[in-house]
Amino acid sequence: MSKIIATAAIRGAHAMVARAEQALAEAIKAKGKDATVEYPNTAYYLPIMLLFLGQKVQKIGDLEESLREAKKLLGKIPSNDLWLPYLGDTLDSGVATLIAEEIIESLKYVTGDDDSSKDNIWLGFTDDAILRLQGIKLVDGRMPGFAAIVGCTEKNEDAVKIIRGLQERSILVFMAGNSNGRAIAEQLDEEGIEMNWDSFLVPYGKETTAAVHALNFAARSAMTFGGIEPGDIKAARDILMYNKDRVYAFVMALGADDGVDKDQLITDEKYATAAGAINFGFPVIADINIPEILPTGICTYEHVISGVKLDEIISRAIELRGLTIKIEDIPIPVPYGAGFEGERVRKEDMHVQFGGKYTDAFEHLRTLPMDEIEDGKIEIIGPEIDEMKEGEAYPLGIVVEVAGREFQEDFESVLERRIHEFISCANGIFHMGQRSIIWVRISKEAAAKGFKVKDLGEILLAKMHSDFSTIVDRVQVKIYTDPEKVKPELALALEKYGVRDDRIGGMTDEDVEDFYSCTLCQSYAPNHVCIVTPQRLGLCGAYTWLDCKASFQIDEHGPNEPVKKGNTIDARLGQWQNINEYIKVKSNGALQVFNAYSIMEDPMTSCGCFECIAAIVPEANGIMIVDRDYSGMTPIGMKFSTLAGQVGGGMQMPGFTGIGKLYISSPKFISGEGGQQRIVWMPKQLKEEIADRLKVTLEKLGKADLFDKIATEEDAEEPDVLVEYLTKVGHPALEMESLF
Repeated sequence: MSKIIATAAIRGAHAMVARAEQALAEAIKAKGKDATVEYPNTAYYLPIMLLFLGQKVQKIGDLEESLREAKKLLGKIPSNDLWLPYLGDTLDSGVATLIAEEIIESLKYVTGDDDSSKDNIWLGFTDDAILRLQGIKLVDGRMPGFAAIVGCTEKNEDAVKIIRGLQERSILVFMAGNSNGRAIAEQLDEEGIEMNWDSFLVPYGKETTAAVHALNFAARSAMTFGGIEPGDIKAARDILMYNKDRVYAFVMALGADDGVDKDQLITDEKYATAAGAINFGFPVIADINIPEILPTGICTYEHVISGVKLDEIISRAIELRGLTIKIEDIPIPVPYGAGFEGERVRKEDMHVQFGGKYTDAFEHLRTLPMDEIEDGKIEIIGPEIDEMKEGEAYPLGIVVEVAGREFQEDFESVLERRIHEFISCANGIFHMGQRSIIWVRISKEAAAKGFKVKDLGEILLAKMHSDFSTIVDRVQVKIYTDPEKVKPELALALEKYGVRDDRIGGMTDEDVEDFYSCTLCQSYAPNHVCIVTPQRLGLCGAYTWLDCKASFQIDEHGPNEPVKKGNTIDARLGQWQNINEYIKVKSNGALQVFNAYSIMEDPMTSCGCFECIAAIVPEANGIMIVDRDYSGMTPIGMKFSTLAGQVGGGMQMPGFTGIGKLYISSPKFISGEGGQQRIVWMPKQLKEEIADRLKVTLEKLGKADLFDKIATEEDAEEPDVLVEYLTKVGHPALEMESLF
């Protein structure tokens, strides 16, 4: 390898460890060794220390051991004429650098100097709830890889071009560090680019040390979804292999060529941090000329390549990392990709809007006979964008009509739900909701580029054909903006929604011979298998039995396939012979038995993408349910993030299980232990969100009064207080058979 890089990286590691030592000494002097040190809402303590050292850091004094281990890893700084043909000392120094950076960044949370606590663009540490939420995008392919960008470009327009190119390819972008005092995130902010997790743009911090947040994100991904046990040499190797094979990430080092010597742009500390990234199998690509490491070994291909032109850097990075990227070719005047899906269009940036609380708006997908559809036809019934007044709200009806020889009526709702995703992926277009509660905004920027209502139709035509080509032969789109024409179409849509709900809601597990598997998450949790039934959707909340059925119809070799139940072993717990045999094979032998309706006996495993966690509250003889949006404490003394760390990774945990929100109101909800009567606590927001569905279920059970007896955080956060509340209201769980 390059002796320049080896020297610089090891020298940078020594400097970073010295910085960490100074920061730790100052923290001990100011706060004492017993002061708590932690990142917010994570079950992984300080993830880098946990992974590489097996150390569960909780107090400032614990960091003294972390620092000692970092010093052991420091290589001897090579002399100028020393040639190092191997990576060993440099990689070890890279790990030492990451430990030092984790010390520096974590202590900022002790002193209140963390970037996220300030009024600026920096987000700081990513908590576990976000990690798991983004995990859904990782496993379903919407997010094929990561780019960690350090530095900046000479011109803002170049920064925007690179970022838009990465967003179009749905690549998540982490940003940290600066080049000569300037960061690419600051350039994007100046250009009004929205940066947050929803837009796939995550600005961690301006210092080089903030880059460690990208790597502790990767470390937690390996521990959460890969089930890697931290803390020894094997763990370090496992995380390398996991991230190399499953997390397609790369570092993009940018240096604005403004006359500053390149040695000032790529500092020793940056070389050392890059060496840390190589430990994860993440290569480095740079636009300025720095020493290269071309032989393969740790990374899939070359470790460091440089001098790449900005207009080629994305394609070269994708090639270097071995990524397979599909760019959507849709004839609209704005960029398109999953990286734009979470964008918001603020009122001051809005050209026009539809729906929300302002006007009627709906979307409806229906099937018609083949001869009644003119494939590719788009009709606009009412005014177009250029006929609308800026800043006003207009009605909107989106009617998608499809036909296909293999199309079934059950697929209508599946395709209709994708309308949200399809439209949201257009840059400058905001879409929220589904059915008759949609809200759409078109930005001034998109309108200035020529985006029209008709382009909504172009998106839907292209995506329905590309994503559902095996079941959809013809598509036509009608878009209504005339108020008088919207109303009758809305009435037809509402009638159809009701018919669908009755049909889907009336299905039971006993009505079908086949359940469906979902192994989508195995790209990150290799031993996890979801079994989706009509009355138990996937734990991520995104896949119902009908969704899986449609998925199999679309791709027989995809992540969903029918599994015949076979002989019933236990009807109460929900166990079948063929299902057990199937999961033995698909879980690589990790699972032997699965009970669909139990939380206590061989429950379903969890990958980490669950919407909620159900967990027993022993003192109350019942269960609590907590969703990822709730960051407070629960009655069992653990926050969602801590619980998720125990439940995820494809492990079978009696007493705990990941679930989708819709499952809470299912007649099969932990029916093996008594169903909804066991629910004793959930966050108020979640309780309100599922109220309508849960109340209907409870009425059918003859337990209509139970809803008001379920406690929230306003009633109790500690087990003894919870039991006192449940006793006062007469909750049935206290009188039921013991869970143990």
